[in-house]
Amino acid sequence: YFTTRDIYTSTAVLMVGVCFQVAFEYIRYRKVEKKTKVIFWVAILFGGATLVFRNQEFIQWKPTIVNWMFAIALASSQIFGKENFIKKMLSDQIQLPDHVWRNLSYGWSFGFVIAGALNLLVAYNFDLDFWVTYKLVGGFAITLIYMVITMIYLVKGGYMDEDAAKPEAKPEQ
Repeated sequence: YFTTRDIYTSTAVLMVGVCFQVAFEYIRYRKVEKKTKVIFWVAILFGGATLVFRNQEFIQWKPTIVNWMFAIALASSQIFGKENFIKKMLSDQIQLPDHVWRNLSYGWSFGFVIAGALNLLVAYNFDLDFWVTYKLVGGFAITLIYMVITMIYLVKGGYMDEDAAKPEAKPEQ
C-alpha cells in the first residue's frame, strides 16, 4: 500500500499472497491448517468484494471478521466442544490444569473480540493511511500484548515452573 497508495492494488496483492500461502502450506505439509483456510476465504471474499464494488470498507472489515471468527471458535470449542483449541495446539509444549486452559481460551477469545472492535474503531474514525499503518503495527502490537499478559498469568499462577512446563513422563510398559 505504501508504495502504490492504492487500496485496490494492495487488495489484489493480498489476495495473490494468500493464494501463495495456501499453496506453499499444501506443498510443504500436504495439508492446509484451518486457520489458514479461514484467513484465505475471508481475504478472497472480502478482497473480491472490495475490487468488484470498488469499496475499501470490505477489506477494512476483513481483520475484524477473522478476529471475531477466531473468538467464536475458541469460545465455542470451550463451551460446546470436547476439546479446547489452545490446549490442542500447545499441550505438547506445556502441561496445564484444565481450568488454566479454559481461562486462556476465554482470555484469547476476549482478545480477538477487542482486536476486531479496535480495527473497526480505527477504520471508521481515521483515514486510510492511518488504518493501513495500524494494521501493520497495531495487529502485531496487540498480539504481543496478549502474549505478555498470557505469560504473566502463567508465571504468577506458578504454571511456568520447570516441572510444570514439562510433559509428564509416561511409564515404560
